[in-house]
Amino acid sequence: MFFDDLPKGFSYETEAKTVTEAEIVDFARQWDAQYFHTDPEAARASLFGGLITSGFHTLLIGFNLDLGADVWNEASMGSPGMEYVRWVRPLRPGDTVKLKVEVISSIPSQSRPDRGRTHFRHWLTNQDGDVVMEYDAVVILARRPG
Repeated sequence: MFFDDLPKGFSYETEAKTVTEAEIVDFARQWDAQYFHTDPEAARASLFGGLITSGFHTLLIGFNLDLGADVWNEASMGSPGMEYVRWVRPLRPGDTVKLKVEVISSIPSQSRPDRGRTHFRHWLTNQDGDVVMEYDAVVILARRPG
């Protein structure tokens, strides 16, 4: 889909993904080596009461689910950034998550008529429907050719 196909209010959901202990620990050992992400035994004594996914890993899981939905990939011209990220509850081994996405705004470029700025709100929810993370991102999207 292109910029023109994604008006304010357009929404979609992604496929689901189950998160494993091994991927939580592997990611954390490289990128966020805090004990409650890397050591299941020590994590049990933590504030979280068990192993949890790094917030950065959680964000990347959501981003990967969004790309996997292949809604706007063809039109993507990159992103100027995220405007909001909030980790609402821990993502744990065995949780199954999916992403719900809604277009908050879609504004054509005034200086470059071949593109526009689409602002997406994302909610990553677990198997119980609880929000694990929410974030807003802006993507520059090509307009439909012709």
